Amino acid sequence: MDRVKDDVYGFLVAASRADELVRLDEIIREALPGVDRVLWRGKMWGGTEQAIVGYGTIAQPRPRGGSVDWFLVGLAEQKSHLSVYVNAAENGEYLVRARAHQLGKVKVGAAAITFRSVDDLDLAEFRLLLQKAREIELPG
Repeated sequence: MDRVKDDVYGFLVAASRADELVRLDEIIREALPGVDRVLWRGKMWGGTEQAIVGYGTIAQPRPRGGSVDWFLVGLAEQKSHLSVYVNAAENGEYLVRARAHQLGKVKVGAAAITFRSVDDLDLAEFRLLLQKAREIELPG
């Protein structure tokens, strides 16, 4: 998966769930002021083609050595749900997993939050999660 120079806002408003994506984009940018926002495209784990709006750049460790540039927070539209990826961990546990029970009517993976509608996400807790992720991964 690579960063591309596509217009992020154009991508968001062209999506089938544009209203929800734009709303989430506003919340994420508000919680992460001054953080870069770029579009990532390519094959994800599992081999599917994806487009993800990435916020912030971090060095993500790889299981077999080295690290890669990756996004701190990612936003994507899937066929039947929305996904937000938060690649921040504290004390060896991804923040998403540690705070799963506070995020609303969502499903949680290691670093992924999936939900059918923005209304299913506890937005106050989501904002706190984003702020904590920034504090851990992008200090200063």
